[in-house]
Amino acid sequence: MNVRRLIPTAALSCAALLGLTALAACGSGSAAVDRKDGKLDVVASFYPLQFLTEQIGGDHVSVSSLTKPGVEPHDLEISAKQTAKLNDADAVVYLKGLQPAVDAAVKQAEVKTKVDASTLTSMEKHGNEVGGHAAAHDHAAGEEDHADHGHSHSESGDDPHIWLDPVKYAEVAKGVGAALAKADPAHAADYRKNTDTLVTKLGGLDKEYAAALKNTKAKVFITTHAAFGYLAERYGLTEEAINGLDPDSEPSPARIKDLQKMAKADGVTTVFYETLVSDKTAKTLASDASLKTDVLAPLEGITDKSKGTDYFSVMRSNLTALTTALGTK
Repeated sequence: MNVRRLIPTAALSCAALLGLTALAACGSGSAAVDRKDGKLDVVASFYPLQFLTEQIGGDHVSVSSLTKPGVEPHDLEISAKQTAKLNDADAVVYLKGLQPAVDAAVKQAEVKTKVDASTLTSMEKHGNEVGGHAAAHDHAAGEEDHADHGHSHSESGDDPHIWLDPVKYAEVAKGVGAALAKADPAHAADYRKNTDTLVTKLGGLDKEYAAALKNTKAKVFITTHAAFGYLAERYGLTEEAINGLDPDSEPSPARIKDLQKMAKADGVTTVFYETLVSDKTAKTLASDASLKTDVLAPLEGITDKSKGTDYFSVMRSNLTALTTALGTK
């Protein structure tokens, strides 16, 4: 089985030692905000957590991201400069299991408040070994096993892509809001207000998705890698990934053949690819199976190529792409 090439056993062992809770701090009490600008200095591991922290923190926080635009988050290596910034921060918001380099750096950092988003919502396993998307297909019964695309990012087997489910993302928002309020009690009321505003907006996005995807002609969609398991589960869809949870791996000929059969059986019209990894395999599969291609962004980062300028606009672009591909009854 192929696993992400940049998750060495040693790094995972370090990550496994991170017994961090959502509001864990290196010391007791709240973080002291003694900056010249009076703002809480927060480091986020990658875009979804940066956006969420900025929305909740507002004018009271200064947020920077360890993952620059255009960098595939899983491939991130932490520089000495970033390590120094992390040590100097008041708080760090990260997602354990997604970026082993970040997990190891956070473990060593002397930052006061460490917020692990994976502890703020329920994490799930997506893949065949736990009765995932391949097992959901009636036509798969008795056919070749699909387990080659049921891999996970971390040793726990949990799928980390929680931000692509607006409901889970809202749960994370609540936890981050509580963490900021504890770290900076002087502005706790504003953090709570901003959290409520964000959660309301995410609730609206959830309703948009639910309404638009309720009565689609098809329920199956193909992606380059399995980032959309939570989204698919939330809205009654089935994701089939070419490369599993590893966008850089090469699918087997048997997997390609199986996807071609599945596409025909389930009325699939489109193969989705993403902007931060090569679209070669997706376009080859689409060409061989006479399918269309389109972008479905896993929202791990925002670039000039993104269909949208922030989390909400990209998520709505994704919804448009999904409804177009799946059709309506």
